[in-house]
Amino acid sequence: MSMSVLEFHVLLALADGALHGWAVAERVTADSEGGLAPRAGSLYRVIARLMTAGYVAESRGDAGEAHPGLPRRYYTLTAAGRRALGEESTRLRRAATVALKRLGESRS
Repeated sequence: MSMSVLEFHVLLALADGALHGWAVAERVTADSEGGLAPRAGSLYRVIARLMTAGYVAESRGDAGEAHPGLPRRYYTLTAAGRRALGEESTRLRRAATVALKRLGESRS
């Protein structure tokens, strides 16, 4: 699966554990230093694609959780999602190394 920047950041956000959608959006924004600020529609479409790919699983929040309305849905990284995140991280690291060499900014 070819991975978009937002897909990468969603998987990265889930690498430390389960999060509900709003927390995923906040983590993506923080991790990207404000470069990405996903809106609900685009975020949930990305999460749905990642679930279809088998990279993310969904669960319901705790029934005792203090949140009005419907129980929150939490998202977790699957083993396949963790592998995909690792592979994409390696690909990005290699691409960055090539770019830095070509720009004359090699950091050995």
